[in-house]
Amino acid sequence: MSNKTSSAIYHEKQVRELCALHALNNLFQCKNTFEKSELDRICVELSPDHWINPHRSLLGSGNYDINVIMRALQSKDCELVWFDRRKDPSCLDFKNIIGLIFNIPSEYKIGLISIPIGRRHWVTIKEIDGIFYNLDSKLEAPKAVGSETELLSFIRSELSESDKQLFVVVLREVDEDKSWLRDIESYSNNDWINITERDAEEVQLKDIKPANGS
Repeated sequence: MSNKTSSAIYHEKQVRELCALHALNNLFQCKNTFEKSELDRICVELSPDHWINPHRSLLGSGNYDINVIMRALQSKDCELVWFDRRKDPSCLDFKNIIGLIFNIPSEYKIGLISIPIGRRHWVTIKEIDGIFYNLDSKLEAPKAVGSETELLSFIRSELSESDKQLFVVVLREVDEDKSWLRDIESYSNNDWINITERDAEEVQLKDIKPANGS
């Protein structure tokens, strides 16, 4: 196992509703890869004519949607690919993958009281020196997931819950030739999709479904 300590891994911790910002910076292992002002600018570019922007929280404190993450990644020549939970994650070729981003349910609390509001949370999984780490901004420190075998078990466990989604972050050319897959033929054209932007329209995770609608 790598001797790299968690203190040597860049890990942004949760501030307000900025989990998308933290997930992006944790993915690229650099504090200033993105700033809140950049994500806010993307929100305006996506919906320039909306007084209330649909891609972030009402008060502008974060809670960025998937379109913002997509556009931010594209500015770094990367793409975000939705992973079909019906497939086993062993089909992923991790040597061609920059990192993984999970979208999971998140409780909204005022003090110690949980409010029944449907919030989502973005979490980055990243390989660093041969070890995969959970860089969830809600953790006190990076948490080692372990080897690729242990990561596969982790992914299977997470995706066993139907309200969780997995996205793969790859370079643009990797997206184009589908080399993030070990066997392209195992994915038919109807079994996977890339997420396409909808300008001036909010894309909710419920809209992201396999092309055959199942």
